[in-house]
Amino acid sequence: MLHGLMQDQPLLISNLIAFAELHHGDAEIVSRRVEGDMHRSTWTEVARRARQVANALDAQGLAMSDRVATIAWNGYRHLELYYGVSGAGRVLHTINPRLHPDQVAWVVNHAEDQVLAFDMSFLPLVQAVHARCPTVRQWIALCDADRLPADSGIPNLVSYEAWISGQSERYAWPSFDEHSASSMCYTSGTTGNPKATLYSHRSTLLHAYGSALPDVMGLSARDAVLPVVPMFHVNAWGIPYSAALTGCKLVFPGPALDGKSIYELIESEAVSFAAGVPTVWQMLLGHLQANDLKFSTLQRTVIGGAACPPAMLRSFQAYGVDVLHGWGMTEMSPLGTLCALKKKHLSMDAEAQLAVLEKQGRAVFGVDMKIVDGQGVELPWDGKATGDLLVKGPWIVKKYFNSEDGDPLVDGWFPTGDVATIDADGYLQITDRSKDVIKSGGEWISSISIENIAVAHPAVALAACIGVAHPKWVERPILIVARKPGAEVTREELLAFYEGKTAKWQIPDDVMFVETMPLGATGKILKTRLREQLKDYRLATGAVG
Repeated sequence: MLHGLMQDQPLLISNLIAFAELHHGDAEIVSRRVEGDMHRSTWTEVARRARQVANALDAQGLAMSDRVATIAWNGYRHLELYYGVSGAGRVLHTINPRLHPDQVAWVVNHAEDQVLAFDMSFLPLVQAVHARCPTVRQWIALCDADRLPADSGIPNLVSYEAWISGQSERYAWPSFDEHSASSMCYTSGTTGNPKATLYSHRSTLLHAYGSALPDVMGLSARDAVLPVVPMFHVNAWGIPYSAALTGCKLVFPGPALDGKSIYELIESEAVSFAAGVPTVWQMLLGHLQANDLKFSTLQRTVIGGAACPPAMLRSFQAYGVDVLHGWGMTEMSPLGTLCALKKKHLSMDAEAQLAVLEKQGRAVFGVDMKIVDGQGVELPWDGKATGDLLVKGPWIVKKYFNSEDGDPLVDGWFPTGDVATIDADGYLQITDRSKDVIKSGGEWISSISIENIAVAHPAVALAACIGVAHPKWVERPILIVARKPGAEVTREELLAFYEGKTAKWQIPDDVMFVETMPLGATGKILKTRLREQLKDYRLATGAVG
């Protein structure tokens, strides 16, 4: 075999920060801090302090691949840890602070974290779990030395600034196998213990390349990017890496995720691109509508983590913002698909284009996908056949870290747990989670479709559709709704709203109103909790359709 005569250099995360410092050193990194003030940095400053982090880890005596955990918001110190930890050959373990304290302690122990750095807003959480985390030998508060509490009860607690202050700003990033672990993220663990996806340097860089492509996030050095999606949620969808790769300005919201704070940050920092889950954008759009505001710089937003309701897509378009509807998973680094129009769609009318944009989109190069029936037979890409979605690719998990569950793959493919269709142009449409799909009288009902209609009603803030037992039809859909503040809508009005929008037999049999919707660690509605609350609910026998 004749090999190519190209240089063989490993793909390492340290390459990204070195590139950003050299070519985009003066690009800004702006952070709203936990303290409430704004902090301004640059890629040069992030790189300098990341080298200090690496030296501090060396001084700590951490071995190659030892785990360093973070419980932190999106901010410049967290970004420095992203590069200092992984660049030095250790593994960055981002912990979701919305997990139950018992689960936080469990993942720290399961990962065998040696160091844990946390924002001060999470001090009560750390105080609750630190005694149960024997592997952690250094606790670091992400603050200035003078803000360290006098008596935290946490042994050996040091401030981040004191921890790195005495370290040299010079550090030679080591070279090693690009397949080495770089970071890890646990699933939210809605059933059983969370599972850990362990990313490699190679998978992370390939994902950064893929996500920056023009038909994906399309990031460039001309962008000011606001990742509202947390850095503890699948590495903020890889944006901290693709931002270094492209040299864009980064704007971090810190803990202030309400609509007013996000809007003010977008306007004050001339943000052109933002990324987040639908629940956050619901608050942002509500703030705009209530105060008769508009965007002056925002051009694009990626919406993922849960299906983007068509009504939300239309609302953003009305404000002149293009919505990039995406889909992925923790196990996929996370990007799988993103929706952008093809050239042939440009001549279509607005409604036809919207019908395309409402889908989750086409696979990014590096992701293969297929849908199969219950017997594992591959189904056609005709936009009609519905099946279980399977994926494979260089940034998709092959097995979980330290898991006793064995190999999750099916003939080399990862089963996503989603039910979907794929059309002839390769556009994916998630119709449901396999555990959420409703089977009524032998026919399938998509809970996502039912929810999308509900949130199009002007009085509805959040909606969830679940199946409940029915004596005749086995299962029927009911709708759970949280109203917008000050808004009123009755059960009868909502059910009437469905007329003409879906088949009569798919209209929910009942509507229940809640003050607050239970949300999981990543902002998704917890249907498991709703099912538990309604486990004794029964519908009366009646005709359907």
